[in-house]
Amino acid sequence: MTSQPLPHYYTVQARASNTSNVTLESTGLNAMESAPPVEFGGPAGYWSPETLLVAAIADCFILSFRGTARASNFAWESLHCSVAGTLEKVDRLTQFTHYQITATLVIPPESDPAKGDRLLHKAEANCLITNSLSGTVSLETTIQVC
Repeated sequence: MTSQPLPHYYTVQARASNTSNVTLESTGLNAMESAPPVEFGGPAGYWSPETLLVAAIADCFILSFRGTARASNFAWESLHCSVAGTLEKVDRLTQFTHYQITATLVIPPESDPAKGDRLLHKAEANCLITNSLSGTVSLETTIQVC
């Protein structure tokens, strides 16, 4: 799979009535429903704009690590990450102020744990989603040798 030259364009359509959930669609993808989060009085069981944003960080982090590890010829088994986004009021605006990424990397015995940790931090620094946001990012890593 080869990368296409920049710029890239991503288009999503959203639609809703005054009482329905929001339907999100993009060419070639399954439609999905979104609703306000429970914290804002929305129904349980739906992705919200807030959870989608935090999910985009987790997804981008793992894909950035995959590319970074591939470019470095680094062998690894699996990567699990959890992202917690902090939503606060700042100067009368509600915004995400911080994203805490907690990552656990499982590597085979022949891989260097220190190199794995460096590559995790490099992936965090290169994640285009967090680089596009104004909140701060913290990364906590754990390396497990299988």
